[in-house]
Amino acid sequence: MRKGFFNFKANQPYYIMSTLFTKIVRGEVPAYKVAENSQFLAFLDVNPNGKGHTLCIPKKEVDKIWDLEEEIYQELMRFSRSVAIALEKTVPCKRVGMAVIGLEVPHTHVHLIPLNTMDEMNFSNKVKMTEEEFQELAEKIHANVEL
Repeated sequence: MRKGFFNFKANQPYYIMSTLFTKIVRGEVPAYKVAENSQFLAFLDVNPNGKGHTLCIPKKEVDKIWDLEEEIYQELMRFSRSVAIALEKTVPCKRVGMAVIGLEVPHTHVHLIPLNTMDEMNFSNKVKMTEEEFQELAEKIHANVEL
């Protein structure tokens, strides 16, 4: 949970609404999942830069990547690597780019984006996909993930 306002009487922070990603982890919001283990989840970005744009997140809500415990950070990178390898096997691309920005959703997330050109890392160019296309792609990527 994110800290919101400070409760001066109780000398404790109030907590505000969970992030969208926490709601996905809890199953309150649907997602096109491609990989999951006890600590991490990977799912397709529903507003993708390109086909296969995937987000890898820790299930525990932590705002900034640098606030993760060292061990969790390293495990997130290993998990993301496994997903990136699956993306390379599934989506035709020259390589899979990685970005960590964190300005829109205050929950650590790693963007994995199959790339053929640098323009595909531009977060203002989005690709439209149908629900069926998302579901089919998620299943194909999932089949190639080795955790």
